[in-house]
Amino acid sequence: MSLRRRQNSKETLLVTEDKNDSHHEKTDIRGDRGNILLLLFLYILQGIPLGLIAAVPMLLQNRGASYKQQAEFSFAYWPFSLKLLWAPIVDAVYVKRFGRRKSWLVPCQYLIGAFMLFLSWQVDRWLGGDGVEPNVPLLTALFFLLNFLAATQDIAVDGWALTMLKRVNVGYASTCNSVGQTAGYFLGYVAFIALESKEFCNTYLRTVPKDEGMVTLPEFLWFWAWCFLVATTLVAIFKKENIAKHKDDGSRYTEEHELNIYESYKILIDMVRMRPVQILAGILLTVKVTFAACDAVTSLKLIDAGVPKEKLALLVVPIIPLQIVLPLVVSRYTNGPRPMDVYVKAIPYRIVFASIASMIAYFTPHMIAGGEVPIYYYVLLVVNYGIYQIFLYCMFVAVMAFFAKISDPAVGGTYMTFLNTLSNLGGNWANTVILWLVDVLTWKECANVDDSLADKNHCLTKKQTQECTAAGGECKIVFDGYYIESIVCIIYGIVWLLCVRKWINYLQSLPNKAWLVVKTNKAATSKKS
Repeated sequence: MSLRRRQNSKETLLVTEDKNDSHHEKTDIRGDRGNILLLLFLYILQGIPLGLIAAVPMLLQNRGASYKQQAEFSFAYWPFSLKLLWAPIVDAVYVKRFGRRKSWLVPCQYLIGAFMLFLSWQVDRWLGGDGVEPNVPLLTALFFLLNFLAATQDIAVDGWALTMLKRVNVGYASTCNSVGQTAGYFLGYVAFIALESKEFCNTYLRTVPKDEGMVTLPEFLWFWAWCFLVATTLVAIFKKENIAKHKDDGSRYTEEHELNIYESYKILIDMVRMRPVQILAGILLTVKVTFAACDAVTSLKLIDAGVPKEKLALLVVPIIPLQIVLPLVVSRYTNGPRPMDVYVKAIPYRIVFASIASMIAYFTPHMIAGGEVPIYYYVLLVVNYGIYQIFLYCMFVAVMAFFAKISDPAVGGTYMTFLNTLSNLGGNWANTVILWLVDVLTWKECANVDDSLADKNHCLTKKQTQECTAAGGECKIVFDGYYIESIVCIIYGIVWLLCVRKWINYLQSLPNKAWLVVKTNKAATSKKS
């Protein structure tokens, strides 16, 4: 039996249970209500740093960061997609007296709290603004470490859920993960951006306008740092891990049948060597290039055009019920033998609405001329984003169903986590490269100056931009690299679909035995699990 990781909005928690023991038992939360609430709270805490990391690019964009700097900061998102690399260590190395999961959970959460306190003292200075250049390398390193700690905490909590809950209630772990991470992300991203904005606070939360928001980033970090420190202390002192006292009644899992470090890494190497997995990896690592311009750059372009960042963050709110219901609806069409048919059918529609998002970005300066953003513009954004999310979730649920179908049950958790890692990396590397290329592909000129300076100065560097401004000129975009990227991504997506469709059909036609990584002693393995 295995329990493995899920990422906010984009990974799956797989619980493979003993069919004879618990598959047909009804859930009974008596005695587990406190445990479920604790798991929910731990996942909420985990979502806070994830939301904050998503909020930083918005703040950087308002303070004049370049797209190359945004690309650099995007590396802070990577740890959740790479945690498979150190998950076996977290599973196998621990202090038995303190607890297998608490050995990692408690230090990680203390370090998260300490990092937040440290950031609260200096983060405003590092973000730059008012003529000060943001210190993006340092911000990237610090938020990367913060995300690394959150990812490690996720591994520990996912594993602890297995022994914390009764066997019949283990399915609630994925619900706590999904709901808790989403709530934490909402608090760290949407709630923070709204409360940090003076325009939002003056319009909706105050009777007397002020020249600042209701909370600053240092204050927000300081508050949650102490939440982490206090909560972790309480968990360390009062919450015990289930041990031998539950062994007799059989209601809880007291022994986790996990692979040791050597076995885990050997399984990963064996999977990489399999031809079907190599083909699937090629698909997962290339498909999201199609949508990278839309996913990584569009919201930043809207901020450049004058759309308030807090309004963009709040556009997520009407979509949250859709995000909850969609997986349930789509799963009805992905439970068959060919779940990737839904995946392939959703791609053209997602390309269409990604193209519409680019067109909205292009016409935004004309639609919000005069500084006022009309209601119809927000309606247009919400409708397009909502429909785009429908097809995004169709692809997500379909590929997760395919992963579940092909994963070797002998090592189901490791197999699923490996495939999730490939899927997430496919998005991360594409977004990072697309962000970096925006400035490279953008053509500017120094306007409102004499021709001799205009011919020499194309505003390619910060120094040239400053020289242009000092001469009384203004760096104007002649052609925006974002739109070149959008067109290239659309063409790429069409060609990709035409070329790769046959490989997806081929993978779906393979028998399940073609995906098995544990090919010897399978019967013995199944019996033990």
